[in-house]
Amino acid sequence: MDDIVIAQPVDADIADTLKPFGRVWMNPGPDPLTAPELAERCRPAKALMAFMTEHIDAEFLECCPDLRIIAGALKGHDNLDVAACSERGVAVSIVPDLLTEPTAELALGLMIAVCRNMLPGDRHVRSGKFAGWRPRFFGGSINGATIGIVGAGKVGQALLTLLRGFRCRRLYFDKSPMSGTRERELDAEYAALDDLVAQSDFLVLGLHLTGDTIGMADAAFLERMKPGSYLINPARGSLVVEADVADALENGHLAGYAADVFETEDWSRADRPDAVEPALLASERTVLSPHIGSAVTGVRREIVKSAAASIAECLSGSVPANAVNKEALR
Repeated sequence: MDDIVIAQPVDADIADTLKPFGRVWMNPGPDPLTAPELAERCRPAKALMAFMTEHIDAEFLECCPDLRIIAGALKGHDNLDVAACSERGVAVSIVPDLLTEPTAELALGLMIAVCRNMLPGDRHVRSGKFAGWRPRFFGGSINGATIGIVGAGKVGQALLTLLRGFRCRRLYFDKSPMSGTRERELDAEYAALDDLVAQSDFLVLGLHLTGDTIGMADAAFLERMKPGSYLINPARGSLVVEADVADALENGHLAGYAADVFETEDWSRADRPDAVEPALLASERTVLSPHIGSAVTGVRREIVKSAAASIAECLSGSVPANAVNKEALR
């Protein structure tokens, strides 16, 4: 029987759907296995269900010669070395659509939370010092603002859809601009990147992490942003240089920073930091959530079901429909 490894805990009934295809071992969690532990566990395995906590590279694959599929319970897959998997004929599948709307919803929540000073206000109420309304915690608003979205993929377009409920100007930049019809549907306007950065009161990052985008929001980029603007990052931590963001908050150039993702999470970086930038943690101008963009109970269940379906497809002899390296498998 084929061994199937599930690297993080999932609902038992979903794990059970894989039992016809082999012995299933599931990490009881919530902490991930170390790299050596995962490699040892996967040594005889044919399939691995991976999450953001796993880093799959050539060294790992050398330890696991029988692997046929890495089924990612995720959309962004920069922690999975697709090229190395392709060289060995290992399928890499993702979940392309289910994370879109929850992530856009969280991005909107981060925008509101950071500009309305909701976390400092919450701490003030909990401190016991709240004695009723006072002229404090004034902030910004989405209404009347210019919103700039860098990267108009599925998440960017879902956020533009949500923003139609606000009285705001919606700009976007993407290497592949939308059609005029789609722009009119979303009431969105294309702008060159430099123009978007300079004009936006809220700048939302919606890009994949690649060699071209890593560290794009550095000191020079931030300096080009509109003074008093907000930076929102629901995409990948290493799109920004966290220390530079902290400096821009400290000197007042940025009014706030909200993020659901952090540099320390990005396994594709050999130099990834060990922790979140301390100055971001200390700042009153930040809203930082623990990578919960898709953390909606029903959605997470469907994501895992999709990854399990990819494993079932592969172990049944088919190329998974959601494989990102189909050409290497034919």
